[in-house]
Amino acid sequence: MTDWVKIAEDQEVPKLKTTATSDVPTTTAATAAAKDNEPDVADPAETSLLIKILGKGLVNTKLSLDVQQKNPNSPLHSVKTFEALHLKPELLKGIYAMGFNTPSKIQETALPTLLADPPQNMIAQSQSGTGKTAAFVLAMLSRVNTALNHPQVLCLSPTYELAIQTGEVAARMGQFCPDIKLRFAVRGEEVDRNSKITEHILIGTPGKMLDWGLKMRLFDMKTVRVFVLDEADVMIATQGHHDQCIRIHKMLNPQCQMLFFSATYDKEVMDFARLIVSEPTIIRLMREEESLDNIKQYYVNCKNEDGKYNAIQNIYGCISIGQAIIFCHTRKTATWLAVKMTKDGHSVAVLSGDMTVQQRLDVLDRFRSGQEKVLITTNVLSRGIDIEQVTIVVNFDLPVDLRGNADCETYLHRIGRTGRFGKSGIAINLIDGDKSMTVCRAIEKHFQKDISYLNTDNADDIEKIGN
Repeated sequence: MTDWVKIAEDQEVPKLKTTATSDVPTTTAATAAAKDNEPDVADPAETSLLIKILGKGLVNTKLSLDVQQKNPNSPLHSVKTFEALHLKPELLKGIYAMGFNTPSKIQETALPTLLADPPQNMIAQSQSGTGKTAAFVLAMLSRVNTALNHPQVLCLSPTYELAIQTGEVAARMGQFCPDIKLRFAVRGEEVDRNSKITEHILIGTPGKMLDWGLKMRLFDMKTVRVFVLDEADVMIATQGHHDQCIRIHKMLNPQCQMLFFSATYDKEVMDFARLIVSEPTIIRLMREEESLDNIKQYYVNCKNEDGKYNAIQNIYGCISIGQAIIFCHTRKTATWLAVKMTKDGHSVAVLSGDMTVQQRLDVLDRFRSGQEKVLITTNVLSRGIDIEQVTIVVNFDLPVDLRGNADCETYLHRIGRTGRFGKSGIAINLIDGDKSMTVCRAIEKHFQKDISYLNTDNADDIEKIGN
């Protein structure tokens, strides 16, 4: 497996957004300006990739798991140690070498089912960073019969870069299992049409997997024992991937173990997953609302954008802030705010959806190391990125959906960037009229948590929130 590890390590840092080339129409100034004024939204695949690259160990979630079993009368087993799973010694050694000492919550619940005999199907949801990838990779490695030289496990990811990340986890976990052979099924990987694929595990994207298995018939899909769909929400919701996944799924043996993993599942995606995965054990996270308990929430009345800016200036003048994240609705507002704050001597970074993954990583690395104290961003960063030093989150613009109604889920994820790791945090919402006040009240009602009035013209009031 050493060569395979090297391939994974040699991949250059991913760029999901590419610059225009001669055969791609360049973006006009008018189009760029229009995009700057549109709501800036996160690409789920890019967000997942960022979290995987940035991940340092596991997020220790306190959230409850809702488990629905195919047989409700069967006792639900969970494990508190990896030894209790009776793994091959080489795999156990690989787990410990990765720095995992005890299973995370999703792992202790999912692994006994993932590794059970006879194999059981699973649809699992758990937030990014909780050990999902390690859980299904362990199941993949455990199912391989090294006496058989053909693909036995297929693992699909929505992008090249995410496939590489999964591959790196598999290579590290399987580093003491030299007999297990792995291969990338991604762009740039070519195979002789007259040969057969002999590696046990294929990790890649749907298009390449379909080419090799169906068009070129380089392996027999009927002999695959485990089928993993990573980032299942992205795969199912993306039209091209959706169709390719269905075609691959149809080629598999009915006895093949189906494992769908994702950070989120909306109703449509869950309904589809249930349709194609027979009798699954379903593991879902309960709502994350308890994370608001250690976050003090405030609102500030402002006349306009300049009034919002003055409020930020007053807050900074009265309390010492470790690091702050300010959320804006559009790239244009984020850029305007960054220019003003920089002119006034603040150390500011900007992160938005028109940046490559590498550029975002660079910005986040500087922010995490304290080189910039303020990160101005859009919904691109609302989910999943944990930075321990963040003590305050400011909603320069409150999050709304396409109809202008309160987007409570995004609000929860935004202000959840503070108050992490059991610490207390502060969330400040800047209100500039009746419309945003209605949104603020709707959020307050939804979470049943007070959002208190803050007068930023009164230094004493501001000082109180910092204590």
